[in-house]
Amino acid sequence: MQALDDIRVLDFTQMMLGPFGTQLLADLGADVIKIERPEGEWERSLAMMGDYVGGESAAFLAMNRNKRSVALDLKDPRARDALLAIGASCDVIVENFRPGVMDRLGLGYEDFKRVKHDVIYCSGSGWGQDTPFARENRPGQDLLIQAMSGLAAATGRRNDPPTPAGSAIVDHATALTLANGIMAAIIARNTHGVGQRVEVDLFSTAIAMQCQEISTFVNQGSEYERSAAGIGAAWLSAPFGTYEASDGWLAVAMAPLETVSEAVGEPSIAHFDAWTERDQARDAFAGVLRTQPVAYWLDRLLPAGIWAARVRTTKEAVDELREQGSDLLVTVDGPNGAPIELVGCSIRLSETPWRQRLDPPRVGEHTAEILGEVLTPLQINELTRSAS
Repeated sequence: MQALDDIRVLDFTQMMLGPFGTQLLADLGADVIKIERPEGEWERSLAMMGDYVGGESAAFLAMNRNKRSVALDLKDPRARDALLAIGASCDVIVENFRPGVMDRLGLGYEDFKRVKHDVIYCSGSGWGQDTPFARENRPGQDLLIQAMSGLAAATGRRNDPPTPAGSAIVDHATALTLANGIMAAIIARNTHGVGQRVEVDLFSTAIAMQCQEISTFVNQGSEYERSAAGIGAAWLSAPFGTYEASDGWLAVAMAPLETVSEAVGEPSIAHFDAWTERDQARDAFAGVLRTQPVAYWLDRLLPAGIWAARVRTTKEAVDELREQGSDLLVTVDGPNGAPIELVGCSIRLSETPWRQRLDPPRVGEHTAEILGEVLTPLQINELTRSAS
């Protein structure tokens, strides 16, 4: 038994915004049918660090487990008719093409609504469905959104260039928003009997991710200024930041400077104002921390109630998960049959836990199986032959 048993999703998405969100639904039990081009989703060919895993992109493998793949040419009217017929049995349709593309293909909200009146139709995009940038057909991609939303300019030290995050954080957050919106719409349908359109976009999510910071400057009139110490939350006072120790780096969150001063044995730190003199306070703190290793300082900061942690590489975090036997890492069969590791689902449900049911699919692996619900073998053969 899983939370989303009996929920069926027709998934037209690609890259990260859509596939990561629909994988979350699949992990929780939904039957997700992934629609791809005959040559496969574009991300299958995206080399990560210049290489592939068993001939497939690690990025694709990371976001497409527990799905079934159907490969079709969406411009073929016969494919459109078959997909609408399949859609009649689906609870949710998800797409993240540029606005208007699905309507032109005859696969828009109104098209699926005609075959299923209470369908939930979710669209993800870079800039929204009908905004100035959407009408200009601007490309919507994580780096560009970080740039346009202020996130990149908010990150890094005062004199550094704008610094994007080390992961596609806007794509990831919007994928979670997409899954959340779909689940809310499923509850609304089950409660009120209505289907509806769900829309999410990268730019709106990037703005929402800055709710603390935006709330601060629009209501307090505070001009944004990155700190000399350099940390994502420059709105917070000293000692908030990252600091170099003699053998690595340390992150320190909110703490009274008096407590910090006592814990590290540097009286001058307590004399600074945590906000108006935050750079001076951080410089004094940094000078002390450079003298000893990270473990030494953690043994003093944590017992004093100061929130602190070692700055680790991703590899260090993953190695620890392996040692712990954590279910955040799962092993599946890769494209060539060899085992590969993927990050598991981060949601834990006590009675309806997520399960690894299906390995990431090969292109069109389930085309005949799924089209067999609405087409004859001869029709399937003609359709798939024309798409190849």
